Amino acid sequence: MRGGTERVRGAEAVSSPGAGVHGTVGDGFEPVRDAFVRNFADRGERGAAVTVYRDGRKVVDLWGGAKDVDGDPAAGDAPWERGTAQIIRSATKGVAAATLLLLHQRGELDLDAPVAAHWPEFKARGKDRALVRHLLAHRAGVPALDHPLTPAEALDPDLAAAVVAAQAPFWEPGADHGYHAQTYSWLIGETVRRVTGQAVGEWIAAEIARPLGLDLWVGLPDAEAARAGRVGGIEPPAPAGGLRVRPRRNVAEAYADPDSLTRRAYGAVTAATGSGELTRPDENDPAYRAAALPGANGIATAEGLARFYASLIGEVDGRGRLFTPETVELARAEESAGPDRVLVVPTRFGLGYMLHGGASPLLAPGSFGHPGSGGALGFADPESGLAFGYVTNGMAKGVTADPRAQALVRALRTAAGRA
Repeated sequence: MRGGTERVRGAEAVSSPGAGVHGTVGDGFEPVRDAFVRNFADRGERGAAVTVYRDGRKVVDLWGGAKDVDGDPAAGDAPWERGTAQIIRSATKGVAAATLLLLHQRGELDLDAPVAAHWPEFKARGKDRALVRHLLAHRAGVPALDHPLTPAEALDPDLAAAVVAAQAPFWEPGADHGYHAQTYSWLIGETVRRVTGQAVGEWIAAEIARPLGLDLWVGLPDAEAARAGRVGGIEPPAPAGGLRVRPRRNVAEAYADPDSLTRRAYGAVTAATGSGELTRPDENDPAYRAAALPGANGIATAEGLARFYASLIGEVDGRGRLFTPETVELARAEESAGPDRVLVVPTRFGLGYMLHGGASPLLAPGSFGHPGSGGALGFADPESGLAFGYVTNGMAKGVTADPRAQALVRALRTAAGRA
């Protein structure tokens, strides 16, 4: 499984020709390498990368497989390289959450202020008591839209924000929680614009990505487009073991019901076909990737995602940390828990971040982060000093606990106990 290895400053250089896996692994973190290689052999992985930081130092940096999996003949069979980036879907929400928490940390935003204090139009139709913290904790009550946006309309931030502001809530804001799968993009993005005067993608680039040297974009620049691989679906085999969620009704069953809030939330951006099926935006479309949808279309390397989370909890390469210890506690203090009106299963959220639990197992009870439907995952664990980033181009069915990501998390848990 190790295929040619050598020692590199306390780390092991990995080359596994059979799986096309390359990179480095620090002493004690070999279980993560082994799980990553097995993902290709046993779980249908096509192309992916995983990075782990510990106390601001990179201890795992692995990549392998093909860069593109959508079957585009023009794409060829280019291998995944160090620096290959992929769309991370809802894992972008963790980056989006940092925008409001940083504005609060700087004294520019009160989490307990009404959203309408910054965005007056949002108070329409009974949302006047919605607070900024409700946006982050999926308690705002607007996970779906009465009139879904087409993919083209979703790329117009002014139009989309106006539609969300005019939407009647599905419950009294603050009274319950339900995953705002698509509308999160405009709830957060428009609030950032109203507070700072900057578009959310520009603010993330200027205040987070560039200062920390992150290969992470919400609105992919033309100059970086060639680094991003094309995504496609896969159907990985069922895992032999590990954590499973056994709800009375799962999200797939709820999604199949066209009248369910689940279907309506995920269909907030959609185009109806003649058969009545719903289509999602083309995630390989350059126009879609260039737009800034901070709840859905961030593009990152695994290293960029892990480095982002490492920077939330400590310094990385001598660069100042993003969150103060007080803000870290805000991020991971439980705000929402219990049956989720959209995801159906019980979920736990802090301010913008999923917390460790049955729906999305992370490293430990104190971990906070965010998965992306189909596979991507990023999180930080302050107690161990670990930060994790995983990206993939093979989008499997599933929302919060992808088997490939979970195999890596279990391996990291093993490594953390003896590394």
